[in-house]
Amino acid sequence: MTVLIAGGGIAGLTLGLSLHQVGVPFRILEAVQDLRPLGVGINLQPHATRELMDLGLEDALDRIGLRTEEVAYYSQHGQLIWNEWRGEKAGYRWPQFSLNRGGLQMALYSALRHRCGDVVQTGATVTGFEQDIGGITANLSDRKTGRDLGSVQGDVLIACDGINSSLRALLYPDEGAAQWGGTMMWRGITRAPRFGTGRTVAMCGRKDAKFVCYPIGDDGEGSILNWIADLAMPDDYVWRQQDWNRAGAPDDFIDTFSNWQFDWLDIPHVIRTAEQIYEYPMVDRDPLDQWTFGRLTLMGDAAHAMYPIGSNGASQAILDARHLARCLADIGTVPDALQAYEDARRDAVNKVVLANRGDGPDKILDIVADRAPNGFSDIDVVMPRVERQAFADGYKAVAGMDIAALNASPPIIGGN
Repeated sequence: MTVLIAGGGIAGLTLGLSLHQVGVPFRILEAVQDLRPLGVGINLQPHATRELMDLGLEDALDRIGLRTEEVAYYSQHGQLIWNEWRGEKAGYRWPQFSLNRGGLQMALYSALRHRCGDVVQTGATVTGFEQDIGGITANLSDRKTGRDLGSVQGDVLIACDGINSSLRALLYPDEGAAQWGGTMMWRGITRAPRFGTGRTVAMCGRKDAKFVCYPIGDDGEGSILNWIADLAMPDDYVWRQQDWNRAGAPDDFIDTFSNWQFDWLDIPHVIRTAEQIYEYPMVDRDPLDQWTFGRLTLMGDAAHAMYPIGSNGASQAILDARHLARCLADIGTVPDALQAYEDARRDAVNKVVLANRGDGPDKILDIVADRAPNGFSDIDVVMPRVERQAFADGYKAVAGMDIAALNASPPIIGGN
């Protein structure tokens, strides 16, 4: 029995570690020749952290990130709208982590190599497949040259090849490019003074002009701050291709944030002093009503690419991996296992995709901006506490993050 995994990102590597944990053989096929850290900051929610801790990765997470303590929403005037504890401070049995995406990918890769040896074939893009009653064949090529690399055989093939998945494109040839919602993101990392608890995630502004920031490290003198600036663009704006390495320029967006100098953070200074800035369109894909096609199924962004709102993209991919590993261990490397995984995950995560399109918990910013465009003296008059609490609780329920329910739930695979 062999599971073929197309993609060595967070989803594929977590699946590999999970399959090793349950004793199912696998092989990862990764398109790039040399795996290296890409991307900037992400958050892992407690339901995903729980799973990585079950894989013995707690120490690694502490080395590459911080245990998040608080989330806070501010108006474009820097006024506090809502804040609440996160992770263990909120009562979860597991922490939330703020960390570098590339650091997480490399930690997963290092753990996989240490435990399993050379199970990742790099420089191998899965370009097609054939399947029959006995198994599935993945056709490979070199991404740079297009050279035919032959094929490999397995029992099932898992598409973990991201938002621009070539395997999803084969299954849904008329789908086209990822959907852009009209917002561009500029992302960067800056050394800055601590704010909040020193481990606070802050969201400021409104949907069409929003600034998100949180520390992913601390150098002893201040925070290593990850930040994202979102701007709604004109209807005739032509966005460039998705590329985590595309450099961005402060002058393209800083004017909108030029007056966002608050007593707790000087946002223009944070932007101007960034080590590097990247630009990226905010894109997602429509939810699908089918992931599994015989011996092939989709996972992670290939199945449910979502807007980076609510800090759930990587977390949901990790949950996918754990559920799929459990189904393969319990049922076997057969199509029935893939369908059982889809039944457990598809409808639930599709709701998260749609919730994020509606701005998820960040919708609270838009409501306050509409009701009090010039600021407020008493947030309870603008938006009562019970209404603010409802937004926070509602998203937690959709994303599987209800504190009491998660704490009481059994582990996906076991061990914690």
